Amino acid sequence: MRTSAEQTRRNGAGKWWALAGFAVAVLAAAVIGNLAASGAADQYASLDRPAWSPPSWLFGPVWTVLYVTIAVAAWLVWRRVGFGAALGAWAVQLVLNAAWTPLFFAGDRYGLAFAEIVLLWLAIGVTVLLFARANRVAAVLLLPYWAWVTFAAALNYSIWQLNS
Repeated sequence: MRTSAEQTRRNGAGKWWALAGFAVAVLAAAVIGNLAASGAADQYASLDRPAWSPPSWLFGPVWTVLYVTIAVAAWLVWRRVGFGAALGAWAVQLVLNAAWTPLFFAGDRYGLAFAEIVLLWLAIGVTVLLFARANRVAAVLLLPYWAWVTFAAALNYSIWQLNS
């Protein structure tokens, strides 16, 4: 027999409010990054970068898609199992996600930003593993994010080395 919490997660208006809540949490992380990255395009252009670095205009569209999938993945897990370890890991990786941009752009702390993005990469990995136990689709939705953060970590490392 389903409890009322399970009913709310699976049916009714409550599930849509929950999706909105996850979207707001992800939006908060994005806003923190956006505030810290004011003038980032100019700063990024002024850095010594590897030849394989993407143009600055690419980051906005990529992160928009990734943030949507991050929110939807959390919502799918919540609908299946509610709050627990998987969503705790999701929250940790989201906080680490929000912390990277201020370190890199506002703080010009490329080495510290690299150490932080390694922690973010690990936290995403834990989240993917925990999500896979609850909802495989949710775990798959996080794979492009994990891949992008892998790429971003390599780029961060290269920029750190080239600008030290």
